[in-house]
Amino acid sequence: MLIIEDEQSLLESISHYMFSEGYVCEGAKTYFEAETKLAVYQYEIILLDITLPGGNGLDLINELKKQHPETGILIISAKNALDDKIKGLDLGADDYLCKPFHLAELNSRINAVIRRRSFNGRSNLIFNEIEIDTLAKEVMVHNKSIKLTRKEYDLLLYCVVNKKRVLTKESIAEHLSGDAIDMADNFDFIYTHIKNLRKKIEQQGGNDYLKTVYGLGYKFSDL
Repeated sequence: MLIIEDEQSLLESISHYMFSEGYVCEGAKTYFEAETKLAVYQYEIILLDITLPGGNGLDLINELKKQHPETGILIISAKNALDDKIKGLDLGADDYLCKPFHLAELNSRINAVIRRRSFNGRSNLIFNEIEIDTLAKEVMVHNKSIKLTRKEYDLLLYCVVNKKRVLTKESIAEHLSGDAIDMADNFDFIYTHIKNLRKKIEQQGGNDYLKTVYGLGYKFSDL
């Protein structure tokens, strides 16, 4: 998740709260910083303030829709004018939330956008014997609950949403760690998470759907 907000205290509050809800959060306080991050990284959802130092946040929507049309966009702004709201939604934003707002409501709006975008409006994802409850962040295998770490849960959800697609180690690393991956010496931690996830699924009688695609990355598939 990328939070584009120039107010430092609000940026930190949102980041801390959403991190506690299981999201990997990054921040951008200016138009240029946001533009740079959007050119380098791909995000599941963007929280976007309209008024930014260096430019109008609405202009970022056009570029984002060209580069990553699947990314969800939630506008957060003190501007309550109807024309700003309509323009943002017409440009492709998924929702609009006016400041001040409760963080619990923001979280609910984000979850709703993600369900519409990635899960066709559902809160439960099912892949053969594996069921993921995206609201409770719980995973069942053959109707038995398995205990996953936050990273393992994020990895499984990312793989199921992108099933049958080859996922590079770089894309997995960015999804799990965000900007922090730039400081990593290697991607060995990905193999550790995958090994542990496989083991926990198989312990409950599940199949190993995480296929290694040599030289490229991994693919989650039952073929």
